[in-house]
Amino acid sequence: MEKSKLAGMIDHTLLKPQATEADMVQLCQEAKENGFFSVCVNPAHVSVAHKLLTGTTVKVCTVIGFPLGANTPEVKGFEARDAMEKGARELDMVINIGALKQGDYDRVLRDIRGVVSEARKADGIIVKVIIETALLTEAEKVKACELAVEAGADFVKTSTGFSGGGATPEDIRLMRRTVGPGVGVKASGGVKTLADALALVEAGASRIGASAGAAILAGLGGR
Repeated sequence: MEKSKLAGMIDHTLLKPQATEADMVQLCQEAKENGFFSVCVNPAHVSVAHKLLTGTTVKVCTVIGFPLGANTPEVKGFEARDAMEKGARELDMVINIGALKQGDYDRVLRDIRGVVSEARKADGIIVKVIIETALLTEAEKVKACELAVEAGADFVKTSTGFSGGGATPEDIRLMRRTVGPGVGVKASGGVKTLADALALVEAGASRIGASAGAAILAGLGGR
């Protein structure tokens, strides 16, 4: 795979709670230098990332209801509006995992639709739904993906990276089969090497979330 093509699939990610504004400066500089698709940052850092990336092709992505997904739909909707006003163009929301596991699918749908409806008030805003695969059975993964599609989301995403598990090719294949070709699949959590990234892309991922984007690209060498 060409370096520029892989770079254009990477959301360069820094979601650690101890991240500082200086870390954001470095993150955004790396994103510009490498041609990453976006930076993915916590909501408190959206404004500074937007300022640093204005005039570039790198988008600002943020997380909603992160990392537990246990906020109310009203709070997630407010988070989405606030992030968009501050410059976010992509919203990676965590579903209500407990509601999914207890079979309260209407609640999960309302949860996702609350963010999707806010995103649709502006042009070009992408919503990715984090289903947290490490906490789900195979049947629950399928149902979560089906609900995300029904709610009108643009992507399904494997993981927050905060629940003890990350993206696997097996989960990506399952998610891709479930959502079909018209919905994006983002692999996130534990993607550290070029081999990891390529295996996930081969399995059907259309976006990669990683903090090790520069190292991943370095693995391509002269390819």
